[in-house]
Amino acid sequence: MHRTTRSRLNTIRSRRSLMKAAVLRTLAEPFVVEDLDFHPPAADRVLVRTHATPFCSTDCTNWAGNFGKVPPVILGHASIGEIVEIGSQVRGFAIGQRVLVPGTPECGTCFYCAAGRPDQCSELFDNPSGYPIVATDSNGETIRASGNVGGYAEMMNISANQIFELATDLPSDVLSLMGCGITTGLGSVFNAAKVQPGESVAVVGCGHLGLWVVQAAKLAGAEQIFAIDPNSERRALALKLGATSAVDPDAEDAVAVVKDNTGGRGADHAIEAAGPAASQVLAVALARRAGTVVLNGVKALGTTVELVQTTIAVQGRTIISTQNGNVRMWRDVPRYVRMLEQGLLDPEPIITGRYRLDQINDALVASRDLRDLSGLLVF
Repeated sequence: MHRTTRSRLNTIRSRRSLMKAAVLRTLAEPFVVEDLDFHPPAADRVLVRTHATPFCSTDCTNWAGNFGKVPPVILGHASIGEIVEIGSQVRGFAIGQRVLVPGTPECGTCFYCAAGRPDQCSELFDNPSGYPIVATDSNGETIRASGNVGGYAEMMNISANQIFELATDLPSDVLSLMGCGITTGLGSVFNAAKVQPGESVAVVGCGHLGLWVVQAAKLAGAEQIFAIDPNSERRALALKLGATSAVDPDAEDAVAVVKDNTGGRGADHAIEAAGPAASQVLAVALARRAGTVVLNGVKALGTTVELVQTTIAVQGRTIISTQNGNVRMWRDVPRYVRMLEQGLLDPEPIITGRYRLDQINDALVASRDLRDLSGLLVF
């Protein structure tokens, strides 16, 4: 073998071997940060060295065992990083390129992608083999990557259908939010609700997702934006980011407040960004007849939502289920990046903590206790 070729191969191997990852070994027990041997990429995959990964509140649910994750597994379903190795069949990407790794792939060929709904791509939802095996631990046990990503690690082994080029100089910590929070929040407003200038929007839940919804509703030209959350700090931040009213649902009748300020009708759009079933019931009640309800949250597998029949049968509401804001990554991400570049979106109040990988259990607690909006693991 030519010396230059051998040197390059050795460099690639050193980039991927024995990289640290936070592994969920036991449900509801602390993450274990350990060295893993990451597998070389298959023909249609790439290795990405992680730059930053948000600790999403969804992973508090995953960590607790309420959403079907099977240990040992690496959580973290959206990230950003730099390509360090490319499978033989991958085209259009290069080593050293910075890419977004969102929570949803776009294979472009499955039924859902062909139907214009890549947010439901079969590569994520219809994989009978489960999440991909990406690494091996010191005992030879294989480790899978949650959501096909596994962003709580120094390295990710990713399908080429789940990486997207980012043509911007914005920092990686901010751009890491693009793979989940920003896309879901903005997509809920622009793609699902299709909010128009002068309309009213009620936002149920003002965590990181709800605050992106508030900002997007303002950009869409909503005249009234009701921020509904029991947490006073989050209500105050929602007002700062564009909400016109803030409602404490523990102290006030949120439905009455919204109706009193919309001519007795209710909001044109109610967007749920909280998770519990009660928040989705509230969202339906907040929307006017023939209004739109957008539902985002999940709290546990098997949770049911009980609704008054007339609110969904004869009053003309459109109830929309969303996943990652129903985005089309190649279309929507460049637009959302431009909004960040132009200062139309403000990420800084939403980034409330930065952590090293070995501090991931601190990030977990801060998210679980509602002290963080978006805590970032920065590598």
